Amino acid sequence: MKTLVVIPTYNESAAIGGLVNKISGQKLDVLVIDDGSSDNTALIAGKSGAVVIINKKNLGKGAGIIIGFRYALAKGYEAVITMDGDGQHLPEEIPKFLQKSSETSAGILIGNRMSRVKNMPLVRIFTNWFMSWILSKITGQLIPDSQCGYRLIRREVFQDLDLKTSKYETESEILIKAARKRIKIESVVIDTIYVRHKSYINPFIDTLRFFRLLLRISNK
Repeated sequence: MKTLVVIPTYNESAAIGGLVNKISGQKLDVLVIDDGSSDNTALIAGKSGAVVIINKKNLGKGAGIIIGFRYALAKGYEAVITMDGDGQHLPEEIPKFLQKSSETSAGILIGNRMSRVKNMPLVRIFTNWFMSWILSKITGQLIPDSQCGYRLIRREVFQDLDLKTSKYETESEILIKAARKRIKIESVVIDTIYVRHKSYINPFIDTLRFFRLLLRISNK
């Protein structure tokens, strides 16, 4: 299965080079979307072997994912793996996604960190549990870790998604709209390394965006 690894980034110069090198070592193509970074993220990613698309201004993680989907469609990829660019997702676990994809008919495989929460901040545990509970109810499928950005999404899924958001809530929108199309969603147990740097997630604003998404979709 021809697979593209898509990494939306914003000021991730410290981690992106090593990440791209490890993925490229698995003979996989890498696309880095530099979302208006002020550091050398794009330069380092390109030198490490990734194709780089640069947004002149910060558009949001969701916008980066959508750009990755469009690129994958144009280049004929059969699946996309999305990863964070800060080192929290281990590239060594990509084979887990590829293996399970070969064994299941699921259109989306999503990482599940909730059985390994030893190093996860308490607020993150609660937020993930709560949002995953809501999305499991909405989609009618068990999604233990709906907020995990480490995913494999098949072409037949992302080519038909009409996504309207552009920030962190895009990852939830993908799950809801895929489920409405009766796409099967399954999980892959993964580890996550929590690095010590500033998070770009605003708990209050991004939670509001999440509920605004739910309200807008429920009215359709």
